[in-house]
Amino acid sequence: MLAMDQGVVEEWLAEFKTLPEAAVPGYAAALKEKTFLVPALYKVIRENYSDMLEPVCHQLFEFYRSGEVHLQYFTLQFLPELLWSYLSITSGHAPHCSGCIEALLLGIYNLEIVDRDGQSKVLSFSVPSLSKPSVYHEPSTIGSLALTEGALANHGLSRVVYSGPHLQRETFTAQNRFQVLTFLLLRYNAALSYMCGPSLQSLCQLSSRVCICGYPRQQVRRYKGITTRMTVSSDFLVQLITGIHFALCNGESDLGSKALEDVLYRAQLELFPEPLLVGNAIRSSLHGAALKSNKEGTRCIQVDITPTASRISRNAVTSLSIRGHRWKRHESQENSVDSDTGAPGPIPEISVTGVSGERQANGEAPRIRPEGPAPGPEQGPDSRAEVRRQKSVKRVLEDGGVPSARGQY
Repeated sequence: MLAMDQGVVEEWLAEFKTLPEAAVPGYAAALKEKTFLVPALYKVIRENYSDMLEPVCHQLFEFYRSGEVHLQYFTLQFLPELLWSYLSITSGHAPHCSGCIEALLLGIYNLEIVDRDGQSKVLSFSVPSLSKPSVYHEPSTIGSLALTEGALANHGLSRVVYSGPHLQRETFTAQNRFQVLTFLLLRYNAALSYMCGPSLQSLCQLSSRVCICGYPRQQVRRYKGITTRMTVSSDFLVQLITGIHFALCNGESDLGSKALEDVLYRAQLELFPEPLLVGNAIRSSLHGAALKSNKEGTRCIQVDITPTASRISRNAVTSLSIRGHRWKRHESQENSVDSDTGAPGPIPEISVTGVSGERQANGEAPRIRPEGPAPGPEQGPDSRAEVRRQKSVKRVLEDGGVPSARGQY
């Protein structure tokens, strides 16, 4: 460690001890302006046998215990490097060298599982529904869901999963080690948007090293560190993938891609279904996408979402189309009522032919009745009978009835 870096760290240690409580918020906001401090602290953490490691860990714990949000974020940015230092030391069969790091990790864990009143926290998570859109899926791409009675009963209902209460831990054991580390990574992922570039790089390096050490892939990556295999859990790998996804979309595409492949490699060897599901989903969503290298600016997760308006069929039955259909039907009914209640139009003349009882043979042309005035009293009885039939048919039509079959023949 260089003398300049050591001087920066010593000045940082002495400055906070003499700081009054009222000046803590202003001091926390000005920490990010100290550009030489963060690289110097990383060097201290990576040197496991440094004399300054213990006071640095104690200072970071005081930052987190203060309750100031910016000081807590400042401590959390070193969490991936602290996890790697702890795991590398414990796998090297020298756990006595990680006492200060172990105390810092356990201290952060015990502070996070309780609220300000000292009561155990119970974390809740809402499981997204496939019928509602999210940043990862669109309901229109899944296809039509069957409208069964069970689906309608569960429509709009969200499932809530609870985690906790968690137990206080005084020391690390083989049983609780990855339970504590997974919870710490969960807290780190909740503050990913506040993490700096070196912290995301450290997270990707942690993911690769934990997953490949002791396996043939370590030679492919040309990592010459420890060669001992490290035990991991499924939940721990899922939290690593969550952080890697954020790093992929925020300027660390190269390290993030390698880390994601290494985690999937280890998940395949361990046959962990949860990391395989989450990791392959993220890899498929990023396949062929141009990741933006926005190391500065707004932190985000890049998701390619196609507008859903163009995917809706024109013939789809929607609430708008149903309302429009009702309006058209209502208007047609009103028009028909208006036409029925209006003034009656002229009654068309009905020409009744063949009423004289004369039947025409097939193929014989019909007889054309000459136009002229109505038959007078001098006409024959057949003509007068036809006039009476025409008048009766006309009267029936005026009354709205239907002429009987006897009047048609």
